[in-house]
Amino acid sequence: MIVVDTIPGTHPTIQVCGSAFFCTFNLDTLISSAIAIVLTFGIGFGVAYRLGHGKPKKLQMVLELLLGYIRNLTRELVSIDGTDFVVPIAATIFIFVLFANWLDAFPLVAPVEPAAADINLTLAMALSVIVIVQWYSIHVLGFRGYLRRFTKPFELPLLARVAFTPLNIIEEVAKPLSLALRLFGNIFGGLVMVYLLTLAYTAFAGSSLLQTAISPLWILLLVFWKLFDVFVIGTIQAFIFMLLTIIYFGMAREGLEEEHHGAPAHSNELRRETT
Repeated sequence: MIVVDTIPGTHPTIQVCGSAFFCTFNLDTLISSAIAIVLTFGIGFGVAYRLGHGKPKKLQMVLELLLGYIRNLTRELVSIDGTDFVVPIAATIFIFVLFANWLDAFPLVAPVEPAAADINLTLAMALSVIVIVQWYSIHVLGFRGYLRRFTKPFELPLLARVAFTPLNIIEEVAKPLSLALRLFGNIFGGLVMVYLLTLAYTAFAGSSLLQTAISPLWILLLVFWKLFDVFVIGTIQAFIFMLLTIIYFGMAREGLEEEHHGAPAHSNELRRETT
């Protein structure tokens, strides 16, 4: 673990196709997310390889427990027939965000920083999730049912439902913003806290004697905060991002029973797949 010596929020950039906005990339975010992606794929393919070669290891058992929990959660919040599609997405998101957050526990050297401390990454992830959710909603409900979903609550008269349409649209637009800002704010806040602890140490320890006296206490405080921030807050935020993703998939099916006159959701979708 290292002390932050630069102001949080500053990112070294690289230009790949000129000086345009879309040609500028944050170098630290690219490196950190690439490390998290490699670890995610490495764990996944490594466990998949071990399934047919040798005895199960502890890591495989942990991943099986995680997948079982996500599968049960998806069955409760989405549907039984939606698990095959939603579970891989939710599990991949959780593992990637977890590794991206846990990177900050290691003695990183610039320009490697926690990937989620960049709003560009969290917003890109949130937009990707919402786009997939919209596609899933159209696939399950059909285009007519998808548009009808924006007129909820369905039990109200037609005119009242039309009045709720702008609010439902605003709610849908706010989903990626809240998803991105929640993850970014918590991870970026951890970096700011370490930066403030560093400023406090240099500001209040004016003499070398005082610095020597309080150095052990400051180091202990910094280590405690980093461990709490990385392994507790980082894990919770990865879980929340995954949980909200599953909830959004469940919300994407709203109106399915009403659209098919109260028929069971899974039977209607199976019927649509076979016709």
